[in-house]
Amino acid sequence: MALAKRVAYLCLVCVLFLAATAWAETGSKPENRLPSFSNLAENAGAAVVNISTVKTVETSERLREFFSPFRDHPRFDEFFEKFFEGQPRQRKKNALGSGFIISEDGYIVTNHHVVAQADKVKVTLREGEKTYRAEIVGTDEETDLALLKIEADRQLPSLEFGDSKSLEPGQWVVAIGNPFGLSHTVTAGIVSAKGRVIGAGPYDNFIQTDASINPGNSGGPLLNLQGKVVGINTAIVAQGQGIGFAIPSDMAKNVISQLKEYHTVKRGWLGVTIQDVDEDTAKALGLPEPKGALVASVKQGDPADKAGIQAGDVILEVNGQAVESARDLTRIIGQMSPGEEASLLVWREGEQKEVSLEVGRRDQQLAKQKEEQEPSEAGVQGMRLRPVTPEEAQSLGMSSPQGLVITDVQQGSSAHQAGLRPGDVILQASGKVVDEVQEFKAVLQKAEEKGVVLLLVKRKGQNLFRALKLK
Repeated sequence: MALAKRVAYLCLVCVLFLAATAWAETGSKPENRLPSFSNLAENAGAAVVNISTVKTVETSERLREFFSPFRDHPRFDEFFEKFFEGQPRQRKKNALGSGFIISEDGYIVTNHHVVAQADKVKVTLREGEKTYRAEIVGTDEETDLALLKIEADRQLPSLEFGDSKSLEPGQWVVAIGNPFGLSHTVTAGIVSAKGRVIGAGPYDNFIQTDASINPGNSGGPLLNLQGKVVGINTAIVAQGQGIGFAIPSDMAKNVISQLKEYHTVKRGWLGVTIQDVDEDTAKALGLPEPKGALVASVKQGDPADKAGIQAGDVILEVNGQAVESARDLTRIIGQMSPGEEASLLVWREGEQKEVSLEVGRRDQQLAKQKEEQEPSEAGVQGMRLRPVTPEEAQSLGMSSPQGLVITDVQQGSSAHQAGLRPGDVILQASGKVVDEVQEFKAVLQKAEEKGVVLLLVKRKGQNLFRALKLK
């Protein structure tokens, strides 16, 4: 009996010894310990800056926001103007954000919305070391990026862009910024997801992270463990916790390079309206998988038309890069330079076909389209209207462009009294789909005897009805 107890005791000692040895061996390995961010925060933090701006804003707009729950009332604007008559029309507004230095001579990256419409921009280095007046070199609203320049009296610490494509969900990332004005706050987390679309614009492709991002972090860097910038923190979910979004560095590098050289961004253009391919459409077209960008229409005289692209074609690849959706095509072409050659792999009538073309310039084509649409925008029941663009359709969550967007509403008009506002999209009139101004006018003409027409309107992603009295 005594021998058995001794054997059991020895076995227990051996087990504990082996467990302790295993813990010591594995626990001492760097890959099995949580990382320390101290050196990264110290080295990278030197290149992170606090950005403060002064903007001139309309006082009435702030009051309108306060009373926003009542803005849909048809007589809201009339009441507002009378009640606040005589109030100061303008005031100065201060705002804070973050940024980071990308070159020793003082170029700084931040968000467009941090410096948009700013009268003055000031940049403060770490720990309030020194403040400089900054010049806005260029901004790009569609990707929410901006480039600033300060004239320093010395070489400045800077950060390098890293490779955001190599990021994988679960990898560690660090955010540095000035949340709520608390300068150089360091937060850490992981990459939660990639390729997020949040409705911010036509080029949404955000990195989602649970590293704490708050108001004031906008424009600050999202860093990998090597201290390289893999994203620019730009958006949060107000109702959520641990959900932040950053612009991928691979997108930012091209935009920042163009802002530095041209002070603007020149994007590629095909001249097509496109939509996603669902399972039924893929089956009807004989596609093996529901992917690619289905061409709904081709603008006459634009690059796609000159190359022979046809409505009903499905674009599967651009220069060997797979196109999974309509948004992919918009992003890929948008990142190309005007005049660049593009080889498209197209699905047409059950076969793959290669088409080569020279990419056009997006902003010039949009300006041309706007000029062409101007004559047809003239007042219709107190509204200025135009067809929805493909980019607007994507930001509104539509699979393809549809409806008429209201660009202006005359105060006191029948449209204004019906509660219609700029930014609303008229989808239907009297149950009829209206994609052209002339179609809308024809419906109104038929409804003249009744004196009223029921409109289906999309506002901020929600559908609602409005009764428009005809005058």
